[in-house]
Amino acid sequence: MKFDKKDLLLYAVTDRSWLKEKTLIEQVEEALKGGITFLQLREKDLDDVFFKMEALQIKELCQKYQVPFIINDNVKLAKEIDADGVHIGQDDCDLQNARQILGKDKIIGVSAHNLEEAKSAYKNGADYLGVGAVFSTNTKKDATDVSYQTLKEICTNVNIPVVAIGGITQDNVIQLIGSGIDGIAVISAIFAKENIEQATRLLKEKVNRLVHQSLHTALTIAGSDCSGGAGIQADIKTMLANRVYAMSAITALTAQNTTGVSGIYEVTPEFLKQQLDSVFTDIYPEAVKIGMVSHQDLIIAIAKKLKEYQARNIVVDPVMVATSGAKLINDIAIDTLKEYLLPLATIVTPNIPEAEVLANMKIENEDEMIEAARIISKKYDCAVLVKGGHSINDANDLLYQHNSYQWFRGKRINNQNTHGTGCTLSSAIASYLARGYSLEQSVEYAKDYISQALAAMLDLGSGSGPMDHGFVLDK
Repeated sequence: MKFDKKDLLLYAVTDRSWLKEKTLIEQVEEALKGGITFLQLREKDLDDVFFKMEALQIKELCQKYQVPFIINDNVKLAKEIDADGVHIGQDDCDLQNARQILGKDKIIGVSAHNLEEAKSAYKNGADYLGVGAVFSTNTKKDATDVSYQTLKEICTNVNIPVVAIGGITQDNVIQLIGSGIDGIAVISAIFAKENIEQATRLLKEKVNRLVHQSLHTALTIAGSDCSGGAGIQADIKTMLANRVYAMSAITALTAQNTTGVSGIYEVTPEFLKQQLDSVFTDIYPEAVKIGMVSHQDLIIAIAKKLKEYQARNIVVDPVMVATSGAKLINDIAIDTLKEYLLPLATIVTPNIPEAEVLANMKIENEDEMIEAARIISKKYDCAVLVKGGHSINDANDLLYQHNSYQWFRGKRINNQNTHGTGCTLSSAIASYLARGYSLEQSVEYAKDYISQALAAMLDLGSGSGPMDHGFVLDK
């Protein structure tokens, strides 16, 4: 059978642990009817005679449904029954030896747990990689957990198809979005189910959307600005302009315009959790931007859900203190933000007054910006972008991460309409992180975007008006 990476979309691995009242043959046929695209026969305790009989039966069944059939580990048996190929682990048969035994036309997959193993398998002629465990699993006790970042790194740097394996379920599979995988390999997510055919069909639909999704996704968690210059509205416009699909979870409704805020109506923590559940369980965000959250219970609710869904690329704009020095949220909320939310951040984007609060020091020059960023980064184990502002160094921002720093120099734009600049910058950073750019590139492109959006010189409202979010940066 000719091998195509599309065959790896939904890769099923058999396991006798879930037989119950059915035979393995019956289970496999239900999975084939449900739409599996690849089957690996995995037997650890069956004797050679029965293993061969079973393998021949399942091979015939897979041929009926035109699905590739491979054997786990056993190169000799794969050769003897003329299976479509074999999958080998790091401690199993040598890859080059397996190729010599099976020939160039057979499929050989290899397990990999890091980039070095993946590159070695590719170099030695593997047809695809099984990478995992991407989630903790009880099926294989000795499996090593592989981070999302490692999975993505392998997909980016190795030019053969990659299948994610390990602990994948109907509920968590969506978290693999944006990794670059060609499919998933599962055991219990199919064979442990009462209705195997239905479970297979539902899982295949999810994986198909995940693998073929054409637009990156981002979520903003913030308050609504009915005048459209800041908050949720600015975030959504920014994300769209920077080519990501934007979703939102609203923390509060505000009555405001360019002259000020006249009313705030907070949502309940329970309703905020419902919004986050709705987003994360359907269209999983590849980045999350968090703006102003004024109540400690809302902050705790956000932190809980971010951890529950293993959110990544979290950009926190710690809206605590205005550039005038006025506090925007109370001390209890500030303490809660520090304790629960900042340790989850990928990057925090404070202005000078906010950085002073987080670092507990006064900032009056660039050296003190660097020191404050160092303190914040070490304390919360995240990257920090301290926004310079005109009072310190014109439009120059400082990115601090991994015990080093980088200045992003900007040109001051003589535009008094700066409503929502903090929201816009953090949302733009989240957009580029969602698209797979590095943190440095994301900050650079976000600054370019906001500078040119300000330079468009939009002039709306009687007070400090919004910028032109509709400006689209050519990146």
